[in-house]
Amino acid sequence: MSISDNLNQIHQKIQQVSQKVNRPQNAVKLLAVSKTKPVEMIEQAIDAGQRAFGENYVQEGVEKVQFFADNHELEWHFIGSLQSNKTRLVAEHFAWVQTLDRLKIAQRLSEQRPANLPPLNVLIQINISDENSKAGIQPDALPELARQISQLPNLKLRGLMAIPAPESDPEKQKMALSAMHHLFIQLQTQFDGIDTLSMGMSDDLASAIECGSTMVRIGTAIFGSRS
Repeated sequence: MSISDNLNQIHQKIQQVSQKVNRPQNAVKLLAVSKTKPVEMIEQAIDAGQRAFGENYVQEGVEKVQFFADNHELEWHFIGSLQSNKTRLVAEHFAWVQTLDRLKIAQRLSEQRPANLPPLNVLIQINISDENSKAGIQPDALPELARQISQLPNLKLRGLMAIPAPESDPEKQKMALSAMHHLFIQLQTQFDGIDTLSMGMSDDLASAIECGSTMVRIGTAIFGSRS
């Protein structure tokens, strides 16, 4: 199967699940997770119509952003953990950061965002399954961090992101995803411009869409196993 075939399959699945739960046809955006993948594979995805890509590692991501700099249709999302010494590179090259969970990082991103670029779109990462191994804030810390981020001049708060714990029981899977959707709806009542709930990967894509995800992050099902 080619990358183009894989993308078609995923888009079909997104549409099928969306129809099943009466969500609009284009309510869910596909983010292709291209970390560790060579530019040749990304080119194949671009040729197949994919425009949004997610990168986990700063240096590798910046190199890819620069390689494709002439293609202004592409949208680059940083979806990895971000340390203070790497914020400038992300602020200068990416359009989105999905993993914001500390005010210090948010302040640095805002200060280091070049004046000639639009505000950096950001999502707050929630540790919805309360896992020690995962980044993200606790749900009860959301109102204050959202308030602080909303006041930073060069950031635009767009919503929430989560990586729920793997769960074989679909009902338990949906509990965490539904909790995220509830937080998202709450955030929408408090701030303007909240439109993105990034949750759902290859294993929980259908449940995530059923529970209100607006963006799913898919890597292996598009590009194959990690090299």
